[in-house]
Amino acid sequence: MTGFGKTETQWEDKNLSIEIRSLNSKNADINLRTPSYLREMDTEIRKRIAKQLYRGKIDLNIFIEFNGQNAPSTINTAVVKSYMDQLKTISDGSESEMMAIAMRLPDTLSSERETLQETEKEAIYTLIGQVLKDIENYRTDEGNALEKDFKKRLELIENHLQSVIKIDPERNEKIEQKLRSALEDLKIEIDANRFEQELIFYLEKFDITEEKVRLKNHLEYFKEVMNNDFPNGKKLGFIAQELGREINTIGSKANHAELQKIVVQMKDELEKIKEQLLNVL
Repeated sequence: MTGFGKTETQWEDKNLSIEIRSLNSKNADINLRTPSYLREMDTEIRKRIAKQLYRGKIDLNIFIEFNGQNAPSTINTAVVKSYMDQLKTISDGSESEMMAIAMRLPDTLSSERETLQETEKEAIYTLIGQVLKDIENYRTDEGNALEKDFKKRLELIENHLQSVIKIDPERNEKIEQKLRSALEDLKIEIDANRFEQELIFYLEKFDITEEKVRLKNHLEYFKEVMNNDFPNGKKLGFIAQELGREINTIGSKANHAELQKIVVQMKDELEKIKEQLLNVL
């Protein structure tokens, strides 16, 4: 969701410059810095930004430079002269020193609030639209790069899942053999039927069949949502959380060194996906 855009134009007696910066954020956090006489446009500007950028910490700056005598602020001559006359009664400073002090005192500049014309509003909205388009193009390029990275990470997790599926039967056999060996070492008589029942119950506690199925479904759903044309970053974040739950459950039930290593590798790829999801709308 990062992006930057800037554009400038000349409109009548003014130079207009607009820039927008966008950083990652869960919601639309829009901060406007505009000249005071443009404040009536703030609501509409916010609405247009939120409609196109959806989310992000967004800063918009509008700079207006007036040319020559058309500047909105003028020196209040009478006030400045009055300040200088008063200063002369309490100081022997030079004329330039008095002037410098007087200009820093209140009300030496008078500002006339300019009335916004509809044509000026449209010029500003057009500029904002151009900048937003630049940011959208920037985000699109970033999104294409992220899509390639996500597909790569998902493929790696899928490959690891295939390794889990391949190892699982061997893992179950080892767990069963381990239990039988432990009982044989005890050298006591046991009820064969009761032992088989307990063994089945014990193996069910370590069964990861459901986790494997759900993990595969979540991976497919992630790819499906990623191909949507509308903003889906939050949904992808939720799916990533579900992926993490299934991977963690497989790890907690593993009871197998090689399987634990595969789980760690899946977690590593998923964390990389989660980090990049912060950049997705």
